[in-house]
Amino acid sequence: MRNRFLTAIFMGLMSCLCSILPAADETILAIEGRRMTADQAAVVEKQVKENPQDSEARVKLLGYYFSKQFTDAAARKAKQENVLWLIENEPEAKILGTPFGQMDAIIDGAAYTRGKQAWEKQLKAQPDNLKLLDHAANYLMLHDRELAKQLLENAQKLDAENPQWARDLGQLYSLDMQSSSSLKAQKDAAAKALEQLEIAYQLSANHAKDALLTSLAKAALGAGDTEKAKQYAELMLNQVGSDWNSGNNVHYANITLGKIALAEGNMEAAKQYLIKAGKTKGSPQLNSFGPDFSLAKALLEKDQKEVVLEYLTLCGNFWVLGKARLAEWSKAIKDNQIPKTLR
Repeated sequence: MRNRFLTAIFMGLMSCLCSILPAADETILAIEGRRMTADQAAVVEKQVKENPQDSEARVKLLGYYFSKQFTDAAARKAKQENVLWLIENEPEAKILGTPFGQMDAIIDGAAYTRGKQAWEKQLKAQPDNLKLLDHAANYLMLHDRELAKQLLENAQKLDAENPQWARDLGQLYSLDMQSSSSLKAQKDAAAKALEQLEIAYQLSANHAKDALLTSLAKAALGAGDTEKAKQYAELMLNQVGSDWNSGNNVHYANITLGKIALAEGNMEAAKQYLIKAGKTKGSPQLNSFGPDFSLAKALLEKDQKEVVLEYLTLCGNFWVLGKARLAEWSKAIKDNQIPKTLR
């Protein structure tokens, strides 16, 4: 459960990067809070007790509780109380637009519901406040996705030239694409994601456009628009340089082109694209959460063991955190098995 929640938080963080950047000062405070010792945290907790309006101290504490909430019930309760206080008293606080200011319906239970109700109350009082619409949508995106979409659609109507709303809507529909059980629902969600992401792409500046390409290619592929998927993959390869996203571009462009080649019956091309995807230099996301194994699994299902084993070896060059898992999968493949966790 912890890994699932952290992965979802990381995805939310990356997909909303542009909206989080203005919160840099408060994010830095939260990161400082993560580095506090227990004694230092106790001093800050005392500050809050003596002065409940000290929002900077609360932000530091949110950082301190961020990881501890998964193993310490008291830390989780303290985090919940601080998030709720901020929603009720300072709903425009920038930290509420970041993962540090979120709660989870599964882990936080009743506290999450209280937070949802607090956001609904704030929005009833200020329905056109873009900051509140943004923060509330971030809060609701994992477990109340339809409501989050409504809030983003409201924001989009109020602020039509801002790419943030279309980008965030596209990411929510992309989540639907991943979680839907039927192929038709997946395709419908992908088409909606593609529509919104293309709006965001048209409204965005150069660097923000580049950051959308992976999502655009995935959505186009999911929607069955092979030509658009190819176009976005080729744009990714044209954008390869020295920036942080270049590793993602190399990886996901080749995964996309490989899937298309495989669907067209070109096995050799699909295998070549898989190897090219494995030769990426890596990225913050790939290095932490690992590469895309969907093409590898599809090739493995067609008994292409050797190329998949080579791909797993290449992935070990950047996915250091996953080396044990890669070794486990490689052993299973050599034993003529398809690892259940390979996806």
